[in-house]
Amino acid sequence: MSEIDYKAKGGILAPLKNLQFFGRKAITVPLDPRPASANYRGFHLNDWEACIGCSTCQKVCDNAAITMVEVPGLREDPTQGIRNLRPAIDYGRCCWCALCVDLCPTGSITLSREYVHTCVDADLDSYFILPDANGIHGVAYDQGWVKTSDSDLMALERTDMQEMPPAVRIDNFDEIVAGYDDNQAIIEASRCVQCGMCHDACPTQMNAPEYIRAIWQNDPEEAVRQIYRTNPFAHTCGRVCTHRCETACSVGQRGEPVAIRWLKRYAMDAVDHERIKQIAAEGKPGYLSGKRVAIIGAGPAGLTAAFDLAKQGHQVQVYEAMDKAGGMTRYGIPYYRMPAERLDRDLDVIESIGVQIQYNSRVGSDITMEELRDHYDAVLIAIGLWIGRSTRVPGSDGAGVERAVELLRKVADGEAISVPRRAVIIGGGNVAMDCSRTLARLQQRQHGEVAITLTALEDIDHFLADPEEIKEAREEGIEILDARGPQQILLEQGAVTGLRTWKVLSIFDEQGRFAPKFDPEDEQLHAADTVVEAIGQAADVDLLGKQLTEELEWNRGRLKVDDNLRTSVDWLWAAGDMVRGPDVVSAVADGHKVAASIHHYLSIREQAA
Repeated sequence: MSEIDYKAKGGILAPLKNLQFFGRKAITVPLDPRPASANYRGFHLNDWEACIGCSTCQKVCDNAAITMVEVPGLREDPTQGIRNLRPAIDYGRCCWCALCVDLCPTGSITLSREYVHTCVDADLDSYFILPDANGIHGVAYDQGWVKTSDSDLMALERTDMQEMPPAVRIDNFDEIVAGYDDNQAIIEASRCVQCGMCHDACPTQMNAPEYIRAIWQNDPEEAVRQIYRTNPFAHTCGRVCTHRCETACSVGQRGEPVAIRWLKRYAMDAVDHERIKQIAAEGKPGYLSGKRVAIIGAGPAGLTAAFDLAKQGHQVQVYEAMDKAGGMTRYGIPYYRMPAERLDRDLDVIESIGVQIQYNSRVGSDITMEELRDHYDAVLIAIGLWIGRSTRVPGSDGAGVERAVELLRKVADGEAISVPRRAVIIGGGNVAMDCSRTLARLQQRQHGEVAITLTALEDIDHFLADPEEIKEAREEGIEILDARGPQQILLEQGAVTGLRTWKVLSIFDEQGRFAPKFDPEDEQLHAADTVVEAIGQAADVDLLGKQLTEELEWNRGRLKVDDNLRTSVDWLWAAGDMVRGPDVVSAVADGHKVAASIHHYLSIREQAA
């Protein structure tokens, strides 16, 4: 710079002129935060009432900015898919990508338009926030980024499965649904958000997220491997499980739940049977423990326990009174729901592990309980519920009154039965639906028309039957009358002519006890030549013998067991329907639990020896 240029800029003292401004009043006006745009991605808001604590937001966050925190006092119900967890956000990690919003199953998480953190101090924990509907400062801010139809990453509609039309299926026992093909299964599996709500709701604590992920990755063998970690009745539960998991599925909060049961079915059908047996045998030791266990009953509970115990190296002998295994899954569920050949595959896998089944062997007559006690290290009784309960209304002992369990057993066994022209079914559970739909098929075959009426105490919204059972029964021409209570089975010369019912006013009293009340002014007569009672089942415990029956403790007609399903007699365990009531997947869960208890008992005895 030349001397002339330097002088032109004021010389060396020019900077001192700035001192004149030190004494003047400031004229800069402090700026308040400006309003953000309408869809701004600010701090999180979370509607705690809508949030179910599914952890999907945590799983989708690539920056690990979300941690699920237990909030005591909030509702928790695994069977309904509700956890008392809520997401806390680490704003030191958050990049405001909004994936947590776009994938939230309930839509409870949104981003506000607030972007100023007013409580910043030296403590970095001030960035870790458990947001609620009032944001991070306890003040309700306008919502910014919210889930829209354009940003919603959830696939809410279930992949359709081909189903046999009612007019085609009504005269046969062929399986109704066709199952998913490879492409359908992958698409359906892609809907899963891996929240694990299904795992929590399932009695067996199945690894559903893992096997669904394997299907999505087009690896059905890995899916089968994950399935067999918790369920040796995989073909069976892939068709007739009560699928509580789907009730808890977070995707079902706004749409249709993932078809978890059908995906299990797909994996099992997609893998070669011999390969399934190899997968099921993985982890079995190459030696025997020397301990022997007797199991009475070859149903889901008994054979699941047998499967587990055999894989742990114990010698297992199952005693089955019938000429085939499967229990009520074979003799109580119609083939259009549970094809016998698929059940046989489950049984073949279980026997391939080393489980021995002795058929047509009735404990109590062919061999006594005392003999089992003396020849085995532990005994499990899992005989199921084979005795149908009666309404005990007048006429219930007449000719033409059937018990549901016995009727279904006859049909499954191929026994010839007298097919009524018109039948009335009493009951609103799945067994009642099975009886109705079985008789409907036989009627269509023999008489060319369906004439079935089903009556139940419950109103239709509280039926115990699965919704799809009710829907399919109606499609097949079955008349369903809810809130009707049986009063008398009408007889002429000892033979059934119909059923008299009254309108149900209430089923339980104020203390929750079963005490139905009726309106006799609202009476209906239902013509029929057969009445089937499908109102409950009981176990036939005569095999125990008088002495053992007196030694055991009982709870309202059922064997009393502890938390590990051990009876009051130290060598005897009990599990399955006779303890918990009819439900395939719960019986499988019982089988796992009782096997663990017996194995622990045998291990302690081994150590003490």
